[in-house]
Amino acid sequence: MTRISETAPARHRLRRIEGRHNAAAKELRAAFAHAERTEDGHCAIEGLRIVEEAIRSGLRFRAVFFKESAENLAERLLPQIGANVETLLLADKLFDATVPSESPQGVAALVRIKDFALNDVFERLQVGPVIVVVGLQDPGNLGTILRSAEAFGSAGVVLGEGTVSPFNSKVIRASAGSIFRLPVILAKAAGGLEEVSTKLRKANVRLIATSSHKGTPLEQAGLTRAAAVFIGSEGSGLPRTVMAQVDELVAIQHTAQVESLNAGVAGSIVLYEAARQRRGEA
Repeated sequence: MTRISETAPARHRLRRIEGRHNAAAKELRAAFAHAERTEDGHCAIEGLRIVEEAIRSGLRFRAVFFKESAENLAERLLPQIGANVETLLLADKLFDATVPSESPQGVAALVRIKDFALNDVFERLQVGPVIVVVGLQDPGNLGTILRSAEAFGSAGVVLGEGTVSPFNSKVIRASAGSIFRLPVILAKAAGGLEEVSTKLRKANVRLIATSSHKGTPLEQAGLTRAAAVFIGSEGSGLPRTVMAQVDELVAIQHTAQVESLNAGVAGSIVLYEAARQRRGEA
């Protein structure tokens, strides 16, 4: 059952949903649950800041969902959202059961994130290194890498097998919207990680792996030329098959009291150092 909310002029577009069987609400719930895009290519996002970042990034919206007790957010957001976008008002209990956050802010949406290909990354090699993430399961760390990649400059991010989905709501939140603008591709969509490595090398991109214990000190590594930096998981690092393919191993040196850095921190340090070297060369 649906009815139009008439509580405020700015909210006249809201359609009230009182049951779990609305098609758009079911899509949102499934997209969150599976951390994947819907059949028509939309992903689920939630939170005021993330929705505003999606608007700022020019993403196309399929639908926007407001929690009944946070209906005031509609006055802030609806003027920024096209009139053709479906806007729904969900009862608090229904909204809370749909989104994964423990403390939802009261707004969620289905949006279309731009698709990128490996060639898009090659066209941006002058921006900064390619970041290749392999086997990273922590969504917060991946989101941090994406945010740092945009902040310090990166040609793009390639996600290898075993890596958490970029459409995971925690990844999107931790990226603070960077995933909406940065080229992010799945290695399997480009023929697999080995094929990606081959194509990078053919494009004269140097393949570099990071380590906490051995290798060329990071500040001595030449990061001003085209490079792809491979980052593995905290627990097992990079697979041996990947290590056998790289051209150089670089070490992020730190005190002996710390055994290793998490992937988000390590990736951010490498990206910052690459940006510092580019500034120095300029």
